[in-house]
Amino acid sequence: MLTLDLSGKKALVMGVTNQRSLGYAIAEKLHQAGAELAFSYQGERLREEVERLAAPLKALTFQADVTQDEELDRLFAGIQEAWGELDYLVHAIAFAPREAMEGRYLDTRRQDWLLALEVSAYSLVAVAQRAEPLLRGGGGIVTLTYYASEKVVPKYNVMAIAKAALEASVRYLAYELGPKGVRVNAISAGPVRTVAARSIPGFTKMYDRVAQTAPLRRNITQEEVGNLGLFLLSPLASGITGEVVYVDAGYHIMGMELEG
Repeated sequence: MLTLDLSGKKALVMGVTNQRSLGYAIAEKLHQAGAELAFSYQGERLREEVERLAAPLKALTFQADVTQDEELDRLFAGIQEAWGELDYLVHAIAFAPREAMEGRYLDTRRQDWLLALEVSAYSLVAVAQRAEPLLRGGGGIVTLTYYASEKVVPKYNVMAIAKAALEASVRYLAYELGPKGVRVNAISAGPVRTVAARSIPGFTKMYDRVAQTAPLRRNITQEEVGNLGLFLLSPLASGITGEVVYVDAGYHIMGMELEG
């Protein structure tokens, strides 16, 4: 049986909110492989829960709102002080106001569009800027995207635009960090019952439809996302960068489904 030994590797996981977070699923797999962990969280209201999740994984914790440059500066100064260097960065951060996802995309307000793009897409660029001096060759960055970046998923609205921008950013960051030996990839996960997913109008209908249509005739699990994150960050994926890798039970390959 092939086992991964990431002892001595250091990973920052951004965006964990609770035990069902996809970022936490990746963190668990990194921990099992021997990596040291740090979590960052958005605000004080999340501190207690994140510290509770961090304890069994022996993870450091930092507060950092990705819309505030000074908080990002403090985060990476803290990482440098604690570790001196960094191997892996997991970006599991996205947000759009609920009202921007309930109506028509055509009616999206300027401030909601800008906020969704800032938090969900620009934040990857902002953290990569600060991580670059610390990242060691052979390391990697992984972010989370969704199929709505390519095809219309009703009610995903402005978040779909943010995910498209995120995926383009992955390619440009992969190009610019590649000479340093740092890889950048995105995981496009099928619907999973997370806190973030529950904020999407019609999520339950979407969840059921994917299970009916996907070639594997089921939805995916958090653990499957964790496994892919571990693979993409690890030396097993040493030749993979700039990619959007699907873990969605095959749903994205389907054009239509015919009965019988």
